[in-house]
Amino acid sequence: MSSSTATLHEPQSIPQGFESGSLRSWVAVFAGLIGAFMAILDIQITNASMKEIQGSLGATLEEGSWIATAYLVAEMIAIPLSGWLSHGLSVRRYLLWTTAFFIGASLLCSIAWNLESMIAFRAMQGFFGGALIPLAFRLILELLPENKRAVGMALFGVTATFAPSIGPTLGGWLTEQFSWHYLFYINVPPGLIVMGMLAYGLEKKPVLWDKLNNIDLSGIITMALGMGCLEVVLEEGNRKDWFGSELIRDLTIVAVINITLFVYIQLKKEEPLVNLRLLGQRDFDISTIAYFLLGMALFGAIYMIPLYLAQIHNYSPLDIGEVIMWMGFPQLLVLPFIPKLMERFDGRYLAAFGFAMFSLSYYMNSHMTADYAGDQMVASQIVRALGQPFILVPIGIIATMHIKPHENASASTVLNVMRNLGGAFGIALVSTLTDTLSRGHLAHIKETLSAVNPMANEYLNQTTSILVQAGSDPVTASSQAATMLGKTMTEQAYIQAYNDVFFIISVLLFIAVVAVLSIRKPIKER
Repeated sequence: MSSSTATLHEPQSIPQGFESGSLRSWVAVFAGLIGAFMAILDIQITNASMKEIQGSLGATLEEGSWIATAYLVAEMIAIPLSGWLSHGLSVRRYLLWTTAFFIGASLLCSIAWNLESMIAFRAMQGFFGGALIPLAFRLILELLPENKRAVGMALFGVTATFAPSIGPTLGGWLTEQFSWHYLFYINVPPGLIVMGMLAYGLEKKPVLWDKLNNIDLSGIITMALGMGCLEVVLEEGNRKDWFGSELIRDLTIVAVINITLFVYIQLKKEEPLVNLRLLGQRDFDISTIAYFLLGMALFGAIYMIPLYLAQIHNYSPLDIGEVIMWMGFPQLLVLPFIPKLMERFDGRYLAAFGFAMFSLSYYMNSHMTADYAGDQMVASQIVRALGQPFILVPIGIIATMHIKPHENASASTVLNVMRNLGGAFGIALVSTLTDTLSRGHLAHIKETLSAVNPMANEYLNQTTSILVQAGSDPVTASSQAATMLGKTMTEQAYIQAYNDVFFIISVLLFIAVVAVLSIRKPIKER
């Protein structure tokens, strides 16, 4: 075996002379978790304040969408690179550098002077933030003893599910109380704390130049083009009418070709950028499907609920945040008990229960009416929040139970990429289905209007009469009444569409229930 191959098989992040699960190990793990929390939080934190950011930068709604897309594309590219770079630079050096650059990119975002500069700085922020997410997962696997990994996974669950849940709330509050610039200032204090904790918790290691020089250039290029273009297609596809757009068609072709080449190259390489041979393990495969569906359901809800509340009930960003936060806070009450439950119950059943709860929460939102607003959504949000911890902790343990130490980096990369892809797919699915189904429902309402003409005429006459009494002339009042009827019909069509989408995702989540139950029973080590 070559020296470079031997280097690859060494768990680089375990500090020599440090006891597994020591104080310094826990400090490093908490630093990684805080860093991942910051990176995931920044995906959502700008969403509630996009109108203010667009206005300040002179951007249109469609142009402003690239502020979020740039972050997600860069993050998706960074995650697969984290294994190779952290091996060569050492986890300590790589995390310190990426955290420092993440802080710097955040400050640059706060001083962006136009749309182009904001997109560039958000891409930088996403690239450096993307490294923090898989490495937090990896530190749990490599620095904690096996009997404490469930605790680590429970804490990772906070970063993966709690951060996006409170992102809109925190973003709306900061913008309303101060300004949108504070969405980026907020990263500085915790970022500096993280750097101090990492410097203390991880051992200094030399740069492995042979590892860095053994660069998989073809893998990096095909991965960056494939994953980057796929993320743009999923994020921008619905806004640009999918394959009706030449840009989306071209990007899809580039994504398919490059992802295919990337998979082929990685399977042929002796030292791949990402060890995709892990996907030959049945239980790991099923776990990646579960991670994908978790991302789809989590980010689909975080996208759809604010859209519904803003569109149907004219909720402000802060009002929306107060509803969304119920998807986050209740899970903090459950998370501390999950490690103990893992000791007593089969993790597969816990994960299946979590997905069933998630599915139930979507089903609870599939019978909405025009009177169904934020207050009525709290119950389903709580059910969703209570189910999430039962998913992420057991799945993280089950997915990695047969993974060897030198495979941790690739396992972390694959699982986190799948969750992110699931999130992007979920948002694309929700936005496309909502638009398509609402048009279908509106056409059906218009077709059946003739069957209820007396009611429609009565509505128009009553509304016209009220408007005339309010001071409008009869012609204007009649026109306004017709407009109001059209708006009511459109609103009803969208409500029906949202109901359909909630139900469809509820059904899809039952696939995850079946998937996790089909995982082989974990072997308990004595």
